Amino acid sequence: MSAPVVMYCTAVCPYCVMAERLLTNKGVAQIEKIRVDLEPQQRELMMQKTGRRTVPQIYIGDTHVGGFDDLNALERAGKLDPLLQA
Repeated sequence: MSAPVVMYCTAVCPYCVMAERLLTNKGVAQIEKIRVDLEPQQRELMMQKTGRRTVPQIYIGDTHVGGFDDLNALERAGKLDPLLQA
């Protein structure tokens, strides 16, 4: 059982696509996507929760990972797999 993954994203975000590809390659079967371009109130909520306004903003379980660069840094450091297995 892997930790649930939630990603705040938009339709035309290359970093969102790269983040999704990385997570899928790591075996994540389901990513809950919250489209802030379709639901502006979700962007407000995302900004309150994360303190950031850019997408993607990724949560693995209860942990706010951050954006694609943060996700990729976790992967390079070998810390993404343990987080996904939690």
